[in-house]
Amino acid sequence: MSNSLSVIILAAGKGTRMQSDLAKVLHPALGRPMLDWVIDQAEAAGSVRTVVVIGHQRESVQQAVSGRGVEFAIQAEQNGTGHAVQMCADHFREASGDVLVLSGDVPLLQASTLESLLKAHREGGLKATVLTALFDDPTGYGRVLRDADDRVTRIVEHKDSTPEELEVKEINSGIYVFDTGLLFEYIRRLDSDNAQGELYLTDVVRFLVEDGHPVGAVIAKDPEEINGVNTVEQLRHVEDLLRARS
Repeated sequence: MSNSLSVIILAAGKGTRMQSDLAKVLHPALGRPMLDWVIDQAEAAGSVRTVVVIGHQRESVQQAVSGRGVEFAIQAEQNGTGHAVQMCADHFREASGDVLVLSGDVPLLQASTLESLLKAHREGGLKATVLTALFDDPTGYGRVLRDADDRVTRIVEHKDSTPEELEVKEINSGIYVFDTGLLFEYIRRLDSDNAQGELYLTDVVRFLVEDGHPVGAVIAKDPEEINGVNTVEQLRHVEDLLRARS
């Protein structure tokens, strides 16, 4: 089906700032691994296939969510978000429709936000759509650059930004929807010529724009939703917000 949705969840990282031997996505939020909450997001979005990219402590991660009906791709060496998606290629050789890319350490994302993202993507006839947020202090985040028609022209990582680009307040959440065929066509072209020396998924957006494919963005109403968990303090804050929702 042209409108079918698959999901990739990036969950291979170690999470050294958590100061724990436990893989970051296995840290519990209200008694459930963070990754479990993100699989809920995939199901709420209507995923027909969910592939979880695992790496650090992959056996433990796989075991923790083995009953959730997901598939697994292995990223043995963590070399960026683009590299993580490359590891999923075998799962999508015959796939069509759209693919939603989620982060395994972003448990606060709500179904209504994903619904808005997918609606904008499909109704706009877009080939990629990124979920963004407006931050007063966007330090450390990739910036989303737009043209006069509000279409996305580029996503630039903080370390690769010019002083003018660093003034932009709209940031990349790391949550995207792509046309599946185009994603896995362009993902093969990535290189590591950047400040991090990694394969950036954001470069796929640049390739799409350069070849004339329309790319859009949807600003999350609540910036808290897109916050990733990198420290114990951030995890406690996320738990407070999840508790307040329930």
